[in-house]
Amino acid sequence: MNKVVGFIKPLMPILAAAYGTALIFVTAMPIDGNSPGFGGELLSWLLTLAGIGLTLFLVQRVEPKLFPDAKQFELKRPMSLVIVGLLLIAPLWFVTKEYIIYGLMQLVHSVQMEPITYTTPELREDLLSSVHAVLLAPILEELCFRQMAISPFRSRRAQVVVCVVMAILFGMLHVRNILGAFIDALFYGLIFIWSRNIWNSVAFHAGCNLTTTLLAVYCWLGIGDLQMSKTPLIILTDTKVVVGSIVLFIVGILLINTKRKKTASALSRNRER
Repeated sequence: MNKVVGFIKPLMPILAAAYGTALIFVTAMPIDGNSPGFGGELLSWLLTLAGIGLTLFLVQRVEPKLFPDAKQFELKRPMSLVIVGLLLIAPLWFVTKEYIIYGLMQLVHSVQMEPITYTTPELREDLLSSVHAVLLAPILEELCFRQMAISPFRSRRAQVVVCVVMAILFGMLHVRNILGAFIDALFYGLIFIWSRNIWNSVAFHAGCNLTTTLLAVYCWLGIGDLQMSKTPLIILTDTKVVVGSIVLFIVGILLINTKRKKTASALSRNRER
């Protein structure tokens, strides 16, 4: 048994990526058409919930028995202030990352940017799909591509290496957004390794996906101007969005710092007792 586990352990990143990719493919099947409607979206939500349930069982019950080191990343109750803080930090990360990718692409070749326009039917369709993108997909993807892949390894160096490998594989799944998805996944993985809590990665992932939905609403309302390149996928925001993201970032940092101070104070009181 130990020999089998020892053989499987180095393959866990590939196995987790294959498992996650298969689940993503299955859950996306009902919405592969041009206009899946509410029925297709609902079926996709249900399949994703089933995938989340199965994956939670694997990472909670099966993986720790095979790989005892996985217990260091046990599923912890999410801290509400930290979750809200990460959601508020995510927009500035999204905006900054898009400008970085734009600058890198410009070094290679000229990137054609076009103004984004949204019709009401397009917005309605995006809002419907955002339920999956914001509430469900981040949970499934982080459990598969971070928790399941990274947790079997004890050393921090091995965890970072796996994090990079999973970021590459995750980026390859996003054909039109390989570089952006790679950078995001790398950051999600580092958050997971540093915090030892997958729900922090889920919150930040959800915050990034939520940002794209909010930008769609922002564009539809005609409050400001956004530009987009379809290949590679890049979204550039205006000054108002940048300033708003900075304000949200500051509030998010304050919330997280508040929680950190409360935790430190509670630990100090426990030691005194």
